[in-house]
Amino acid sequence: MDRLIREAVVGAVEEGRPRLDGLEKKVLAQLALPPKLRLRERLVGALAAPKARWGWAAAAAVALLLLGFALGRLSDKQPPRVAGLPPAAPNLFTLAAPGARTVAVLGDFSAWQPIQLSDPDGDGVWVVTLALPPGRYEYAYLVDGRWLGQDPLAAEYVRTFGEYVSVRYVGEDL
Repeated sequence: MDRLIREAVVGAVEEGRPRLDGLEKKVLAQLALPPKLRLRERLVGALAAPKARWGWAAAAAVALLLLGFALGRLSDKQPPRVAGLPPAAPNLFTLAAPGARTVAVLGDFSAWQPIQLSDPDGDGVWVVTLALPPGRYEYAYLVDGRWLGQDPLAAEYVRTFGEYVSVRYVGEDL
């Protein structure tokens, strides 16, 4: 039975072979994309087409030009109003660090760059006053180069990148 099926299939394929000759070329010819034209050739073809309506194109260009001019004039007369930043208020940062040689504060208000504190009377209480607008600020101290993220006077502490930082709220509404 298998032999008879195989012979029938082979016979059918042999009968259809003449119709399949050249089929690949026919399919590729139908699938072939038109040659890619350069920009200049496409523009020349579009302008030479009878569908091109120069009057409508010129009218559209003039309308766009006038619209741009009018919008530009309107924006010159009424500049946008930008709300100013809230006023900055002095904020005292203080840390008791007797025996310390250097103390600095750093935080999101300084892009985490240290700002030096001073101990003017040598009593171990280090101070600096910074003007900060209302908002929430994360900060820490560096005492002789050692990180101190938990200020006893802070409103709260949060953990950032495995280290504690202190949080200070500036302003009445916060």
